[in-house]
Amino acid sequence: MSVQDPRFDLYRRAAAPALAPLWRRMAHSIWSIEHAFERARADARPEEDTRVRISLVFLLFSMVFALLAAGATWAALFRGEVPRFSGGAAALVRGDLTDRNGQLLAANIPHYAVYIDPTEVWDREHAAREIRRAYPAVSAERLARVLEGDRRLILASGLTPSERRRLHALGLGGVSFEAEDRRVYPLGSSAAHLIGFADTGGRGVSGAELAFDDAVRAAGASGGDVALSIDLRVQGVVEAELLQAVEAAKAEAGVAMVVDASTGEVLGMASYPTFDPAHRDRASAGATLNRAVSAHYEMGSVFKSFVVAAGLETGAADVNTLFDASDPLMIGRRRIADFHAQNRVMTLEEVFLHSSNIGTSRLAIDMGPEVMRDFYGRFGLLEAAPIELRESAAPVLPRNWSDSTLASLSFGYAIMITPAQMAAATAALVNGGVYRPLSLRRGGAGVEGRRVLSERTSATLRDLMRANVLRGSGGRADAPGLRVGGKTGSANKLVNGRYDPAQAIGTFAGVFPADGPADARRYVVFVLIDEPDSWPRTGGFVAAPAVGRIADRIAPFVQVERRFDPAPVAVAGAQP
Repeated sequence: MSVQDPRFDLYRRAAAPALAPLWRRMAHSIWSIEHAFERARADARPEEDTRVRISLVFLLFSMVFALLAAGATWAALFRGEVPRFSGGAAALVRGDLTDRNGQLLAANIPHYAVYIDPTEVWDREHAAREIRRAYPAVSAERLARVLEGDRRLILASGLTPSERRRLHALGLGGVSFEAEDRRVYPLGSSAAHLIGFADTGGRGVSGAELAFDDAVRAAGASGGDVALSIDLRVQGVVEAELLQAVEAAKAEAGVAMVVDASTGEVLGMASYPTFDPAHRDRASAGATLNRAVSAHYEMGSVFKSFVVAAGLETGAADVNTLFDASDPLMIGRRRIADFHAQNRVMTLEEVFLHSSNIGTSRLAIDMGPEVMRDFYGRFGLLEAAPIELRESAAPVLPRNWSDSTLASLSFGYAIMITPAQMAAATAALVNGGVYRPLSLRRGGAGVEGRRVLSERTSATLRDLMRANVLRGSGGRADAPGLRVGGKTGSANKLVNGRYDPAQAIGTFAGVFPADGPADARRYVVFVLIDEPDSWPRTGGFVAAPAVGRIADRIAPFVQVERRFDPAPVAVAGAQP
């Protein structure tokens, strides 16, 4: 068909209405309706004019309602949760925190804030009396200040539903309420440092509340919860035994931890003194500090385990290697002696069992600074403990690694670490030689560990630690049938540039069961007693008994069967 074909004009005229812009169609429709009114009047048909106008109005209203319905449906289905407000600020809903078995640790419960607009209160004295009678917890000064004002102010927040009902029943003018979500901690001071707390705006401030803030808020939006690694049964035992140990030693503070050595999961973590998250303003000085991850200590002879492990792993020594501890070791003008002096030549096994400062100092100096730095780094002793808690603090490290410093490092001086670092390092010693991050997540951190020791060296360390409980300084940590092993530690605190014997700490890093294959499930129990005022104040007396009691009580919860040693443990490779 050519352009000049007359059929082309006919086709174009027929297609034109379909191609016209939308606004032209709308204008044509309105013009038709308006002229329909005129045609109806011209034809003397007023009833048709009325019907058209009514139809038009009905059509417009139908369109408006259809748009409103569509908007409401879209908002309900696709916009998600509508933010809730409290006092003019958005309240973030948080999911529940639970232990590994689903036991509640923290939850959001509806509460109310009460507001008063004094311009709507007819009799302020009467209102003050009635409010104080119905809600005695309110401050009289605060109530007077609000009633004497000239604008609407918040009187109090955190009212329970029953408290709101009592105030509402007064029927006072100017009193109104706004719903708010409030975080509650039903366990009070139990696991307080580990759980942490959230602020009134619904954001985590410390502990697991801060570490898992995004996950907890996401769980709140979806109606779920966040499960932590801790077991409330284990946590209860850890707290009770730590408190008993602190009170028995008349100590200022203490820490206790239980860690699954195979996964790095923290099953229990206690720091004393503690506090109630719901009443943080009443906490004593230092009570809110989580000493397990934020306090630094020179921990004493528990470090000898790492020096011995380095010596065995590098081949610098074996359990039969001899070290002369007949006399104190002199490094320049510095004199290093043994607390439990044997005054003789000892094997490495005996150095460990008698906790010889002289023996481990000689081994550390023989290995040199590079090896010592390497192995302390392998065990995570040179950096903050890898755990989700933001409070995890970096250690205080020596400025130089001279022979004198190496000697100090070998028995736990010249380096200040946190209990969490010690727990993680001990787990690597005894679990077959794999360092894994500590974790408050049920199931662990979900990352591969790194090998730091051979399985053979790890097995030898477990034998040495078990022998230390049976024949060495750790005897008070034993628990019937659980094959507890461990190492004691004691250290004086540095006060005003000098080590003060009156201010010391006692530690015990334990493991149970210490026997069995490398991949057996084991648990590290670490206890630190800060500034005991009893005597003796060494770790074997103030910390080891608590480790034994904790192992004894939690064994059923972690499914460790009791089996009794038929004979004293022989350290692999040791000469009889």
